[in-house]
Amino acid sequence: MQELIKEIGQLKKERQAIVLAHNYEPPEIQEIADITGDSLGLSVDAARLDHPVIVFCGVRFMAESAAILAPDKKVILPRLECGCGLADMAKAADLRKMRRERPAAVVVTYVNSSAEVKAESDICCTSGNAVNVVKSIPAGQEIIFVPDRNLGAYVQEKTGREMILWDGACPIHDAIRAADIIKAKDAHPKALLMVHPECRPEVIKLADGVCSTGGMTDFVKQSTAKEFLVATEEGMLYPLRKAHPDRIFHPVAKDAPNAMICPDMKMISLADIHSSLEKMEPIITVNPEIADRARLALERMLAVPRN
Repeated sequence: MQELIKEIGQLKKERQAIVLAHNYEPPEIQEIADITGDSLGLSVDAARLDHPVIVFCGVRFMAESAAILAPDKKVILPRLECGCGLADMAKAADLRKMRRERPAAVVVTYVNSSAEVKAESDICCTSGNAVNVVKSIPAGQEIIFVPDRNLGAYVQEKTGREMILWDGACPIHDAIRAADIIKAKDAHPKALLMVHPECRPEVIKLADGVCSTGGMTDFVKQSTAKEFLVATEEGMLYPLRKAHPDRIFHPVAKDAPNAMICPDMKMISLADIHSSLEKMEPIITVNPEIADRARLALERMLAVPRN
């Protein structure tokens, strides 16, 4: 493995490439990455970096966002088949149909969506800024929230805004049940519970903190607690443990085989990264007309003030 890692480092220099890895990627991928983080944060990093080549270790919609925000760079996704069950639940044609039925509605789309769906949207959001994005929309304005109904329900609760929620959900987060949380709390009574807002409302109600992946790191930093229950994809445990070796992190629903593992996030290997740098493929491209409209929705989101 060390020889492979050395060769990847050499290829990065030769190609003037940088490797970005999502927090859910396997530990060995996160270790060789130049930058790790959440999906949109990595895409924003991609746009501001000088490197002409970006190897994006994540799923396809993330690499598409990087290509949209950094059109002058080559964005490589080592495995094209890395998809997203949530993103697949929203199709551009279906969203266009809904827009025709509700022409006055503002479409707020979670970044966990395809470029085509973003292009049909008015503004995007992340799990970390969805509340602020919805608050930025004038009161009384009808809102369609795409594609995660659980995140949408959480935003409704926090903002008091009624929204039309698309019927989609992350297969990993939606699989967590309140019973799993209660069992985990019983096993670790001193642990604080961090829950991703893609979880079900009944799970969110039990949380001490509702956080995006980046928000979980901040939550731990600001807490004096020594133990935490983590209700998100199990890959997040690695950066949390690395950043806070003095704390203890427990996954939830660990008794269910693969309950908290996204297979698409575990697909890319070191060998895939080596091959993609060597061959300079597969390159992610987005139709320019779609990219321009999707970029507008992303830029509107980035213009919303943070807390």
